[in-house]
Amino acid sequence: MKFNHNASIRNPGGAAYRACMSARAFALRAVLLVLATCAIAACGGVTPGLAKLPPDAAVLAFGDSLTFGTGAPPESSYPAVLEKLIARKVSSAGVPGEISAAGLARLPSALEYYQPRLLILCHGGNDFLRKLDDRQAAENLRAMIRLARQQKIDVVLIGVPKPGLFPAPPDFYADIAKEFGLPYEDVALKTILRDNELKSDLAHPNAKGYAKLAAAIAALLKKSGAV
Repeated sequence: MKFNHNASIRNPGGAAYRACMSARAFALRAVLLVLATCAIAACGGVTPGLAKLPPDAAVLAFGDSLTFGTGAPPESSYPAVLEKLIARKVSSAGVPGEISAAGLARLPSALEYYQPRLLILCHGGNDFLRKLDDRQAAENLRAMIRLARQQKIDVVLIGVPKPGLFPAPPDFYADIAKEFGLPYEDVALKTILRDNELKSDLAHPNAKGYAKLAAAIAALLKKSGAV
């Protein structure tokens, strides 16, 4: 008797039909898995991992007035609040009014002095206020990250909003975070600076705002595995 291959596939009871449907189901599951993975990554669901910080590890918060804590008492600055949240020493090296070029020049001595295991980099706001070149600010941030990486120091990047009706970090922060594989916080500051109850002036949080920034950074450090 001649075997009819097509009839066998159409027959739900045939082995060929079952094999065909199994292969299709497997392929569909694979496609759905890839799409889900891409969607998670696109939504920021994947956070680059960091080495676990020992209890005695030094953390350095480096930046300008946002790191210094302008607009709130010293004990309410985000580094001071973060120190309590993560139970690690967090030193503040924030200089009000500093542009990113000056920060780049200052960073080597700060790294030598504090000897951190982790650098929290929050810089660029004064470049925006002075209407300096965004491309140069981005290059200065890249150079800071390279300096830290050369010394085996992990880096977390904080996106600083550009002033405007709806303050938001420029795209180059996300590009840099992706380029270097850094944990990146881009929501907290723009949310704070859009809420009058969380800021002391147009460019700075108040104590309540800094507390929210510290909480967001602590959550990011936990998600990345650092604490």
